[in-house]
Amino acid sequence: MEEQKDERLWKLAKKRADFQDSLIGFVVVTVICWGIWFFTTGRHGYNVGTPWPLWVMFGLGIGLVLKFIRAYKTDKDTIAEREYEKLKNQGK
Repeated sequence: MEEQKDERLWKLAKKRADFQDSLIGFVVVTVICWGIWFFTTGRHGYNVGTPWPLWVMFGLGIGLVLKFIRAYKTDKDTIAEREYEKLKNQGK
């Protein structure tokens, strides 16, 4: 007999798996970008400004941080329950 999945936990597990996939993608893309930068201009010292891979990391990093927050730091049901209990206790 197949075990019933708790829908809330299943959604949370999917969000965390999605974050972990995104983290792997971030690392792979970052390594590739830095490799391209290094072999084209970095090792020759032609680049006098900010290395362009930093901009790629910054852009991807924003999305990665948002996914991390959604997957590990926010649980709207728990937050709503805490607020409900706080309001209920204030009414006493």
